[in-house]
This record gives sequence, C-alpha cells and structure tokens, in this order.
Amino acid sequence: MRIIRLKEVIDSTGLARSTVYKYIAEGTFPKPVSLGERCVGWVESEIHDWILARIEERDMAETVSVRSGRLSMAS
Repeated sequence: MRIIRLKEVIDSTGLARSTVYKYIAEGTFPKPVSLGERCVGWVESEIHDWILARIEERDMAETVSVRSGRLSMAS
C-alpha cells in the first residue's frame, strides 16, 4: 500500500486542488488519510480505483448512446 500526496493526486487525476476538495466534500472522491497535524495523503489504490470508475462510467454512457442510436462524433 502506498500513500500519495496532493501533488501526485492532482497529476494522476488532472483535477485542480479545489476540485479535489470539492469532490471530497460531496462524498464523490476518496477521503485523505491524516499523516500528521498538517499533513494528509491518499491511498494510491483508492485514487486509481476512482479513475477506473470514471472510465467505466464513460464507457457505459457510450454503450447506452450507441444502443439508442445517439452516437455523436466529436471533432
């Protein structure tokens, strides 16, 4: 198990710092682990799973669009 800091979370997800904390507040992003009084980190596997879930949601939405004949081609 590996703990990663905010910079790596941002680099891995492409999210801004404020968005990470917004999603945490909404309950849609993994919560950080306290590493000290003013230090937090995230479990790397939880961040990885969150990214995979976003990919799965995208793929499911594309499958639904294809089945319903609403596939649009973006340029």
